[in-house]
Amino acid sequence: MSNRECIIPLAQNEIHLWLANYDEIDDERMHEAYRTLLNEQEKSQELQFYFAKDRRRYLVTRALVRIVLSRYQSVSPKDWIFSTNAYGRPEIANTRMSGARLSFNISHTHSLIVLGVTRGRALGVDVENICTRAVSMDIADRFFSPAEVAVLAAVPPSQQQARFFEYWTFKESYIKARGMGLSIPLDKFSFHYPHDGAVEIVIHPELKDDPARWQFWQFRPMPEYLVAVCAERVGPRSPAIVVRRAIPMGVETMIAPTFSRTSD
Repeated sequence: MSNRECIIPLAQNEIHLWLANYDEIDDERMHEAYRTLLNEQEKSQELQFYFAKDRRRYLVTRALVRIVLSRYQSVSPKDWIFSTNAYGRPEIANTRMSGARLSFNISHTHSLIVLGVTRGRALGVDVENICTRAVSMDIADRFFSPAEVAVLAAVPPSQQQARFFEYWTFKESYIKARGMGLSIPLDKFSFHYPHDGAVEIVIHPELKDDPARWQFWQFRPMPEYLVAVCAERVGPRSPAIVVRRAIPMGVETMIAPTFSRTSD
């Protein structure tokens, strides 16, 4: 049963995550329904992708954003207007939405899309499939901080793949929450684990940011996927993470995530 017609309450102290597997959405009638929601630029952009899989990913992602945002505000999915900041981050541009303080962030990898939605705080999400490619220390040497490289080199080889993606997804979520992407050098901040299940960020003074400003979560919605969330601290209460798996215009299922790492 679809819940798409219902407005969902989104409190100040909540972050909602929506997960969609675009490989599962292969009904061309559904694809045509999604296209009716897109603007002309988005329709044109879909056609620019050479591979059918990439066209489907783009189409489902754009439809998911429009449909999900309309679950929180009384705006038709086709009426959302988007812009990008100076670093290419997508943002809501509807002028009458300024008071709602609604914001979102998107990530996708090998079949899975993750959309994060919140109010009144900066938000970054990242998802990676940890099984589709092998990682090497050369990548870590190039992008990670010296402290992270040292820890990664010291863990048993059987655990290096998982530890690499833990660092990578946390890093991606942070630079996306900052809204500045790879203009932030990845070796100028680092993550460490003070005890089991915990994570802390250390930021070089050069970046002019306060580590206490941010909170982090990490979990696996499925064994092969790792999701990281970075959110700005707003108020004294830690936000609740609400997760749904969804087919846009279709079935939605609540998921109870088990967090492998969180910040205090």
